[in-house]
Amino acid sequence: MKSFMGWALVSILLILSSFRTTHEPGSYNLEAVATAFRSGNISQLSPYLDIRVDISLPDKSDTYSKSQAEMVISDFFNVHGVRNFKIFQQGNTAEFLFCTGLLQTYSGNYRTMLFFKQKGQKQLLQEIRFQAVE
Repeated sequence: MKSFMGWALVSILLILSSFRTTHEPGSYNLEAVATAFRSGNISQLSPYLDIRVDISLPDKSDTYSKSQAEMVISDFFNVHGVRNFKIFQQGNTAEFLFCTGLLQTYSGNYRTMLFFKQKGQKQLLQEIRFQAVE
């Protein structure tokens, strides 16, 4: 009887382990970036920025070096005061991993689009778009 219980337990564990969630490539970076956005922490976001980043803000749009992008995003976070960030949709194409979400700030909400591109073994953030939601 003990042998049967042991085999039953092992079988159940094997079945349950087959239901583990799998992550698509780059989803770990996406979660880390989402966490950085939720906290408004540019230091957490910085490792995921590419050497050139396209940033679209409600009042301006340009391509910035990584260090300039850090300053622009940090200013945006500081001016508006980040409250939360929620991902609504994510997907990938042959070239990009992307997501859309909502950045909630103390001065309003912004539809946010993030585009990552594979660079070697990493998915790096190449484009960020903030669009005010009315």
